[in-house]
Amino acid sequence: MAARDLYRNRDFIPDFDAIMAETEARSRAFADTVRVERNLSYGATPRQSFDLVFPPDPAPGAPLHMFIHGGYWRAGEKEAHTLVAAPVVAAGGITALIGYDLMPGTRLAEIVAQVRRAARHIVDLAPEIDADAARFTVSGHSAGAHLASLLAAEAPGDKGALDVPDLRAMLLVSGVYDLSGIPGSFLRDEAGMRDDEAEAWSPLRARHMPGPRRIITRGETETAPFQEQAVALGALLDREAPDVEVQTVPSANHLTVVFELGNPTAPLGRTLSGLVRSS
Repeated sequence: MAARDLYRNRDFIPDFDAIMAETEARSRAFADTVRVERNLSYGATPRQSFDLVFPPDPAPGAPLHMFIHGGYWRAGEKEAHTLVAAPVVAAGGITALIGYDLMPGTRLAEIVAQVRRAARHIVDLAPEIDADAARFTVSGHSAGAHLASLLAAEAPGDKGALDVPDLRAMLLVSGVYDLSGIPGSFLRDEAGMRDDEAEAWSPLRARHMPGPRRIITRGETETAPFQEQAVALGALLDREAPDVEVQTVPSANHLTVVFELGNPTAPLGRTLSGLVRSS
């Protein structure tokens, strides 16, 4: 009997499709309660865009938060994750939920570059939306956590100086930080990641910048790669860029952890609110 692919989360989450549908439904419901500006451009293609979610009566100099969705670099929609803005709104912050072009049509180096451009664009936009660029924080889930981590890191694939804005803090949720297992996984055709890309853009091979506070977390029931890589990244950051904390979300899997992230009263949602509020 062949071993199951530990990256294929569908095989370990029986109600996978129902959870995905519920995530979208909760996002639509939350979006109906707040002011949302959709599909603002930061680049040349339709997916290089972002949505802004505002709290009621935002105070001048509001904190600014950016969220990066997952989908193994080959799927995912920002609109399906609007619920993540709820803890940010609870903290009085403004959220930018970004999109990006997808593999295999777009190579990983370009996706990393797009996310970095999005961060720069959003920080530069801060004065126009009455946010404080100095209070900029980031979170990401799954592939989004991988991409978020590279906003404060120089990877082997980087050539020349990085143009990334200063970050106060980041929350990395259920990320992939060693990409070496991806080219041979079930994603070989869906994402088409090459071995050289995996080597060039693995956060566990990167040099991480000191400065931002980092919180790394994952669901208690996630498979071994997500558990082991969270711990390994925490150990690396503890050496290179202290002010890191590694957490576990009790009972959560790779998908239900997003419910926890988007719930202002859940421990993970309160962590996100606190991170934004203290920025």
